[in-house]
Amino acid sequence: MRSQKRMYLFAFAGAPRPEYKDSVRGKIIDECLESDDQCYLLDCNYGKVNCDNPVNVMKVFRNSVFCLQPPGDSYTRRSMFDSILAGCIPVFFHPGTAYAQYKWHLPKNHKSYSVYLPVKDVKEWDIKIKERLLEISEERVVRLREEVIKLIPSVVYANPSYGSEGSEDAFELAVKGMLEKIEEVREMMRQGKDGGEGFDDRDDYKYTFSPYEAQVLT
Repeated sequence: MRSQKRMYLFAFAGAPRPEYKDSVRGKIIDECLESDDQCYLLDCNYGKVNCDNPVNVMKVFRNSVFCLQPPGDSYTRRSMFDSILAGCIPVFFHPGTAYAQYKWHLPKNHKSYSVYLPVKDVKEWDIKIKERLLEISEERVVRLREEVIKLIPSVVYANPSYGSEGSEDAFELAVKGMLEKIEEVREMMRQGKDGGEGFDDRDDYKYTFSPYEAQVLT
């Protein structure tokens, strides 16, 4: 995977979402089509069967350096995990797609394994994806890919017969996170505090841009 020859600078597997006025997918598709042979677009539009077979998706991602991960029907998307399994560096446009969602499974330092190009308002789109990605040095690409590869055990379910070779898999990390949360609540109760405090709060904070700064591409 580290020595995999990748023909495309970046790729996108998905379809436009014209029904969502804030969707950036249309802009991404336009840029991909304008990038000639540096971007591969796997069309997953309604009626297409390209994305029904995960083999097709993995072939594209294994041949791409960066994989674009814009929100779709929801902020999260399966494609993010596909890109990690393929050793393809994910490019996020909104923190709700990964950073604010999978805190038990992904590093807190999101700059160590991904590229972040925040788009707060599609009407103010001023990103040139190809140009931004070309700014990233080859050395940094190697470091990012290495971190992506290290993440693979944490986003898959290991075969119990073989284990995860010393690394915690997705299930183990989820259980560990829940147990830590339980202990946190117990500690609050021992201190006479309300253990349910915060559980019924709205989680809008997950979808705001403020905690996450734009990435310096070096």
